[in-house]
Amino acid sequence: MRGRLVVVSGPSGAGKSTLIKEALAEVPELAYSVSATTRPPREGEVDGRDYFFLSRGEFERRISEGSFLEWAEYSGNLYGTPEHPVEESLESGHSVILEIELQGARKVHEKRPDAVMVFVRAPSIEETQRRLEGRATETPEALEQRMTTALTELRALEEFDVEVVNGDRGVSREKFIETLREIVRGGSDAERA
Repeated sequence: MRGRLVVVSGPSGAGKSTLIKEALAEVPELAYSVSATTRPPREGEVDGRDYFFLSRGEFERRISEGSFLEWAEYSGNLYGTPEHPVEESLESGHSVILEIELQGARKVHEKRPDAVMVFVRAPSIEETQRRLEGRATETPEALEQRMTTALTELRALEEFDVEVVNGDRGVSREKFIETLREIVRGGSDAERA
C-alpha cells in the first residue's frame, strides 16, 4: 500500500519543527523528508539530518535537472524538496511528512493534489514575534521580513485541509500527533485542531 504525502506549512515561529520531531517519535509509519537549502546551518544543525546544505550553484544545478518536488526562494535563500527520496518512501508504504514554506506547499499541492495539507500557527501574531525574537538568530531586518511574510502566510489558511494552533499546552502536540496518525491510517476527514 502506498504511503500518504503530508505537507506541513505555516509561519516561522509556529513550532512546526518541534511538533514534527515529536510526531516522528510517536508515529513509526511516518518518514521525514529532509529539505535542501542554500542558507547556512544554524548552531546545532547537521547536514543531511536537518537540511542538505548546498551552495547556490549546486542548488541551481539540481533545479535545472528537475531533481526537486518543489523549490522556492524564501528570505533570500533557496529551499527545496528532493523528489527521489520522497517517492521511494511513498512506494515502500511509508507516509512522508514535508515541512515547507507556503510557496513550496502550493507547488506540491499542484503537482500532488492528493497531498494532505496541514497548517501550523502560533495562537497570535504577537506570539509568533515573541518566538522569533527568542531564537536570537535573526537580524532586526530579517525578523521584520519574517513577520511580514507570516502575515501573508496566515491569509492562506483556507488553502489547507487541517489547521493546528500550536499553543503552549501539550494539547496542541497531542492533537497534532493524533491528526497525523489518522492521516497515515488513511482517514479522509480533515479537521481543524
